[in-house]
This record gives sequence, C-alpha cells and structure tokens, in this order.
Amino acid sequence: MEKTVYIRLRHRIQVQPYDNITIDKIALIVGDKELSRKIRRILIHKIQPSDKNMVVIDVMHVIKEIHKFDDQIDVQTIGAAQTIVEIMYEKKKISPLLFCTVWLLLFIGAGLAIMNFHEDVSMQAVHQKIYKMVTGKTNDYPLLLQIPYSIGLGLGMILFFNHLFKKKINEEPSPLEVEIFNYQLDLDQYVAMNENKENLNNVDDR
Repeated sequence: MEKTVYIRLRHRIQVQPYDNITIDKIALIVGDKELSRKIRRILIHKIQPSDKNMVVIDVMHVIKEIHKFDDQIDVQTIGAAQTIVEIMYEKKKISPLLFCTVWLLLFIGAGLAIMNFHEDVSMQAVHQKIYKMVTGKTNDYPLLLQIPYSIGLGLGMILFFNHLFKKKINEEPSPLEVEIFNYQLDLDQYVAMNENKENLNNVDDR
C-alpha cells in the first residue's frame, strides 16, 4: 500500500549552536499518524561552527533523507522549497558609551535633517505670512504657530511609525515595518540562492 505524506517547509527558523535539526523543526507534516511521528524524528543536519550563522535546507535534501528511511514513502511537497536556518549565537553586550554615542549622532542627524528641510521650504517665512494673514500683525517669531507645529510634527512622526517607544499604537504595520519586511524577503531570497548547496553544485555533481 502506498504511503503518502504531505510536507510544507517553514520559511525560517532559529536554532542554537550545535543543535540537531530534525524534520519536525523545519517542516509541517500531514499523513499517517505513526508514519508522520517517525518522519519527524529524522535527522536532517547537525549545526557545526563551519555553518557560521546561516544554513539553507532544500526540500530535495529532506526528500532524500525520508527515502533513506523508507523509499516506499510518497512525499508530496507544498509551499516553499527551502528553509533558512538562522543560528543564534550569544550576542555581545553593547557598551553604554557606544549606545549613547550612536543615539546622540542619530538625534543630531535627525534634527539637522528636519531643520535643513524647513530652511529649504522657507517654513519660517510661511509661518510669518500665515500669522500676518490671521492677525493682521507682523511678527518675526510667530510662536503661536511654531509651538503647535513643533508638537504636531512630533505627534505626526509617532502616528506615522505607529510606535511610542516599544509600544505599538495599533496592529497596523508602519511604513518602516513594511520596508523592513520587504528587505527581509529580498535578503532571504538572496541567502536561499547563494547559500543553498543544492543550487551551488555543478551540473556534473551526483
């Protein structure tokens, strides 16, 4: 009787150094309960220092290991063709001095960018003209407009990025999160194409 299992590889997983990667860590399996339980325990890869920080496991490698276990199993694959395995090494603690230096540079850079933009569009002159149109008086420093505008600028940035420190305002992703997500997809595609040993083998390899 033909034994059929359906496998869908996960897109990305995170593991620790020297972990053993079994099929249940990188894939979802549907099929006969007892058969699926045995397949989940099949070892696919053991993390080594030579793997550095990423490994790409191809679905063909998974199928090959399953057929080593039982060549009568009919493997039906669904979804992604590779799983990206990210090896999580212990991160070094950031120096408080380095953190403060980077924060200060970013703060000054952001402030200069905003000020240069306002200077380019003559924002102060615009405020002066609006103040004169509303009140009929000339004022070189229309704080009545500039203070609310500055507060509104900060609130607008918070709403735009949908974050107040680490807390999200709502579940809608911010434009920055969408860009980071797209960047991660492009990065994963690059890694899958360039780190996948099955793709890198020569056509004469067997």
